[in-house]
Amino acid sequence: MAKNQLFARKSLDSIHEEMADGHRLSRVLGPVGLTAMGVGAIIGAGIFVLVGKAARDTAGPSLMLSFVVAGLACVFAALCYAEFAAMAPVAGSAYTYAYVTLGELFAWIIGWDLVLEYAVGAATVAHGWSHYLQSFLETFDFHVPAKFANAPFTYVPDLGKYEPTGAWFDALAAGITFVVSSVLVLGIRESARFNAAMVILKLGVVLFVIAVGSYYVNTANWEPFAPFGYTGVKLFGWHVAGQTDKGEHPVGMLAAASVIFFAYIGFDAVSTQAEEARNPKRDVPIAIISSLVICTALYIAVAAVLTGMIPYDQIDKDAPVSAAFESIGLKWAQFLISVGAVAGITSVLLVMLLSQPRILLAMARDGLLPASFFAAIHPRFQTPWKSTILTGVLVAIMAALLPIDVLSELVNIGTLLAFAIVCAAVLVMRKTHPDAERPFRAPLVPLVPILGIAFCLLLMFSLPSENWLRLAGWLGIGMVIYFAYSRRHSHLAKHLALGGVTRKN
Repeated sequence: MAKNQLFARKSLDSIHEEMADGHRLSRVLGPVGLTAMGVGAIIGAGIFVLVGKAARDTAGPSLMLSFVVAGLACVFAALCYAEFAAMAPVAGSAYTYAYVTLGELFAWIIGWDLVLEYAVGAATVAHGWSHYLQSFLETFDFHVPAKFANAPFTYVPDLGKYEPTGAWFDALAAGITFVVSSVLVLGIRESARFNAAMVILKLGVVLFVIAVGSYYVNTANWEPFAPFGYTGVKLFGWHVAGQTDKGEHPVGMLAAASVIFFAYIGFDAVSTQAEEARNPKRDVPIAIISSLVICTALYIAVAAVLTGMIPYDQIDKDAPVSAAFESIGLKWAQFLISVGAVAGITSVLLVMLLSQPRILLAMARDGLLPASFFAAIHPRFQTPWKSTILTGVLVAIMAALLPIDVLSELVNIGTLLAFAIVCAAVLVMRKTHPDAERPFRAPLVPLVPILGIAFCLLLMFSLPSENWLRLAGWLGIGMVIYFAYSRRHSHLAKHLALGGVTRKN
């Protein structure tokens, strides 16, 4: 039975039956609200924070091409996500898709991987939020005490090692995490309204940065265009192509694409809200693709403006956009950008903290996590309140103690793995369920999924080798939990023990 259970698959029929269950999340989101959720998750720390680190330390002006490469990987993955989201509009996102196509073990792996993506991603965002708020407060000559303004250590590329910052913890990063988690407990409708307001504000600021900043672009700052080269690839720690920094981390255009890939992960968060969409078969694919296209264009434009306004090696890592405007004498613009960044990053944090409990909810419904806690829905607010609070506490701890360098690269490798598995799942699903209803079909299959897998693997190999070790360690912990608890409590396992079989459509 063990082997059968590990690779046993849920049927699409069973998922559709679950969707009819009365104990589901409220369907209140339309296409505009879902697209706003996607834009809210995508535009934030990536455009206001990581663009500085990637341009300064990894790519230089060729960061513009890095966004193109990362965007292409996301386009292929987004088309595969959209197909699955229309077929199975429930809260589990890629976890559910893997359960239907690849079996329980792969579903657990990707579910555990998504925990890494959203929790660590939220911590990264909270870190960026803290630094932009500090930049905003400094315009009023208010300075957060150094002991509570940063993580205790940070990575220094010039030295190739981690150095202490002198701080104890980042108090603002932890504080905003607790505030947003409280909002999320109150309900999805309230959260969506709050997110929509933040999205409108930050889109206005991004367009302002592009419009005003373009007048201060000096094309001489784009030379050399690729100071670190166009590659930067390692294969499980072995140097394959391009340059490395003093810490043997790969640098170059491709290496930067793997770093700023974090900026794109918001589009897949839309699929975690599929159970709360009014017409998920139509609206979720529209929201996924629309949010990705809008944000890719904005990312490339901001990267061009930022690297044109100021030499890449002078870009500030923590608050790059506002610092760039300050450097050209537009102090008033720094104030406006900091306000927009704080609002924008808040909405990203909201969507990530919203998505994480819904993954845990889907896993608990299948018996892989304790349902009494992770599947508990608040009787009044209709939200997974217990797991939302737990997620908030864990994210706050990580945001307070870990530097952005560790957080962003760790979440990237987990996200890329999840995207590659979703692309592979589409190939499997087309073979095993060729006649299943597909309200949205990914075009040019098998080419699109294969390209998605290839791009994701290429970017994974461009990350520092220690990220593979961290991923292996995380998945190892997950395997211990699966075989110690989840495998024995799985509802599918109990069905198989009673002589049941998985059905095919």
